[in-house]
Amino acid sequence: MNPPKTQFGNQEAEFQHTGTKPFGPPPIVQISDTGLSKLWLQDLALKILYFQGYLTGYELAEKICLPYTSLVDKIAESLKREKFIEVKASTMGLGEGSYQYGITQAGINRAREAMDRSQYAGPAPVTLADYNSAIRRQSLGKLNVSPRALRSYLSELTLSEYIINRVGPAINSGTSVFIYGPPGNGKTSIARAIGSMILRESMYIPYALYIEGQVVKLYDSVNHEIIPEKPVSEAGTGTLKTGMRRDPRWVRIKRPFIIVGGELTLTDLDLVFNPVTKFYEAPFQVKAAGGLLLVDDFGRQQVRPTDLLNRWIIPLENQIDYLTLHTGRKVEVPFNELIVFSTNLPPKDLVDEAFLRRLRHKIRVGDPSFDEYRSIFISVAESAKIPFNEEILAYLIKNWYIKPNRNLRGSHPKEICNQILDISKFLGCKPEMTRELIDQAADAFFVDL
Repeated sequence: MNPPKTQFGNQEAEFQHTGTKPFGPPPIVQISDTGLSKLWLQDLALKILYFQGYLTGYELAEKICLPYTSLVDKIAESLKREKFIEVKASTMGLGEGSYQYGITQAGINRAREAMDRSQYAGPAPVTLADYNSAIRRQSLGKLNVSPRALRSYLSELTLSEYIINRVGPAINSGTSVFIYGPPGNGKTSIARAIGSMILRESMYIPYALYIEGQVVKLYDSVNHEIIPEKPVSEAGTGTLKTGMRRDPRWVRIKRPFIIVGGELTLTDLDLVFNPVTKFYEAPFQVKAAGGLLLVDDFGRQQVRPTDLLNRWIIPLENQIDYLTLHTGRKVEVPFNELIVFSTNLPPKDLVDEAFLRRLRHKIRVGDPSFDEYRSIFISVAESAKIPFNEEILAYLIKNWYIKPNRNLRGSHPKEICNQILDISKFLGCKPEMTRELIDQAADAFFVDL
């Protein structure tokens, strides 16, 4: 069966790697191109004027994220004709777009009726069909990371060849990764390094979605980083060579890297409806589409791990997620981000065999060896400007690890060096690796459990 035709047509997936042309939303030249009714856009314009006060035609177009010519000018003209808005001021010679509009009492009444249905008053949303098509075209797809490139991105971490040889294939799979092992050995740092490697390119997402009369707010200034665009006359930016402005309802962002931790609940994985504002907030996995979603501290969420895992089974299997409107209607969205689970807890206490089978790559990040611990300490001490002393390191390992039967952790050298800096600053002495400072630092840092 052929996929349904949308604003973007039936083109093939178009996530581009280095040297290829990125995806860009096409222009819209008339109201029908938006996929929204003229009546709905009129209500949106009235709500914006109700909250914002007086706006020029150009300012209204900027708030509603639609071109003024042929769209907002027609909306304003129809509202003015029906006496919902009126011209308050004008500037000679700058065209009708410079007219300043104010909402009338009739317009206030209609705006309030519209707000009874939804108080959303932001950028015009895009249809679900156009969103799904665009996200599929911007999928990460299959990646091709070489061992040399991987070592370069992981150069700040001291990792064994075993881990590097497991991380590379996991990245290239573009699917899901389960990272586990004791705390303090760099699991989150590995996930961040993966993100910095594969999320270098930009993508487009809409500010909001229009789903069966409902608005879902998607763009999130906390989790999405806007990338300024070059002028439309320049090629290769996702804009059009014709000089026509792309659809301004879409924003160019850095591919998202979203981290969720112990605060995650099942509710956060579905559309979140606000009964006061009467519009939705997109869940984390939708905001992470086309990027990376890290579920950190997996197993410490406020819901049972099995319940959380059951929620992920279908998306991981089919790369499709189903979201539920408050009416009970389910809608389909792509699930094409790289998802990474990271946990300090034993896998046998969290997951069953059926779920592990759906996670293609499992990576155990264990404690460092003595040589790896030494390499980490040398690197950290150099960054902290603490002269490295081989004899004192041996003293530290013997007295604070071997004797008390304490495990080495990859994070310990940084913490111990920080303690040395704090203590030496208090004492007014030079930070050095001496037995006295090492003992004070270790005594302040370690806690016997």
